[in-house]
Amino acid sequence: MPNPTTKGALLASIRTEWGALEEFLATLTPQQMDVPGVIAEWSVKDMLAHLAEWEQLLLVWYQAGLRGEIPPLPAPGYSWAQMDDLNQKIYEKYCQRSLEDVLAYFRASHLKVLEAVQAMTEDELFTPGRYAWTKQNALAAYVVPCTSEHYDWARQEMLKGLKKKE
Repeated sequence: MPNPTTKGALLASIRTEWGALEEFLATLTPQQMDVPGVIAEWSVKDMLAHLAEWEQLLLVWYQAGLRGEIPPLPAPGYSWAQMDDLNQKIYEKYCQRSLEDVLAYFRASHLKVLEAVQAMTEDELFTPGRYAWTKQNALAAYVVPCTSEHYDWARQEMLKGLKKKE
């Protein structure tokens, strides 16, 4: 799918991929969502926590940009080359939490990020370098991988991982 070039297309993409993910999740039992090994040691529940944490990172970056700050990317103490380590930290943070708690966090996070994107202007989203932390990129270049592309990736990986478990 090509990257959206308007706010309307971006929001449509987020909603479409979120809807597809939620539709898929509705077909799973709580037991299926909590079984490890869908991706490495991660369960579907762990993947949902992962998605929510990356949405929250996006919101931290955006808020820092509004204050004229440059946040540590992708997170304090981590470089982009250390994403596997960061993702492992996220896994460890949530792996013992209940499915109910993770689902609530996952859905609340999505609403927050969706509200934030809805409030953003076309200029904020699509002007390269609008925020110092995005350098020559547009904010949308960070929104897409933390939302619609991430939802699609997770759904595809869940499908594959759960098929292997059948």
